Amino acid sequence: MPELDPATTALLTVECQNGVVGEESALPELAKEARDSGMLERVAALADAARGAGVQVLHAVAERRPDGRGANTNARLFRAAGKLPVRQLTGSGAVEVAAPIAVAEQDLVVRRLHGLSPMAGTDLDALLRNLGVRTLVVTGVSSNIAIPNTVFDAVNLGYQVVVPSDAIAGVPASCTAEVIRNSLALVATITTAEALINQWATAS
Repeated sequence: MPELDPATTALLTVECQNGVVGEESALPELAKEARDSGMLERVAALADAARGAGVQVLHAVAERRPDGRGANTNARLFRAAGKLPVRQLTGSGAVEVAAPIAVAEQDLVVRRLHGLSPMAGTDLDALLRNLGVRTLVVTGVSSNIAIPNTVFDAVNLGYQVVVPSDAIAGVPASCTAEVIRNSLALVATITTAEALINQWATAS
């Protein structure tokens, strides 16, 4: 793995929110995998290590207005989300970043009301460019949909992308390994949370 300059690197957590990976998740199978695999703890540790090294941390949250205005309806996934017992409503606890991941004062939270990727139709790209970021470390859920979308969008926008393989999750668990091997490894640097934490420890 190449050395990551803290001044030009950012860590992004994707949909690590209560309504997705928390105890009261709308997607209990995904939430269980995120917890049982240790992914949430590794993302929390990565965020702490990133801050200690001067790496900007950002949290991407998916949410909906109570009236659903502006949300996609052009896929089965979106229509099903509107019928789930736990909805990712703006201002609710479901869209708060889930423990044990902390949101520090210097972190940035990027919210989206539509789409599958935090890079599309949000301020994320502009924020990263204003911060001088050239390398994006992507963590979170799910390896089925949001993570690949984020990685591909970031690569298309010219960022170098790093994915710690043990800091993303999806269902079934075997899907994550397949997506990494057959898709993400072709466009991103694949590493581990421990390797990143160790690298950032030497930079702090």
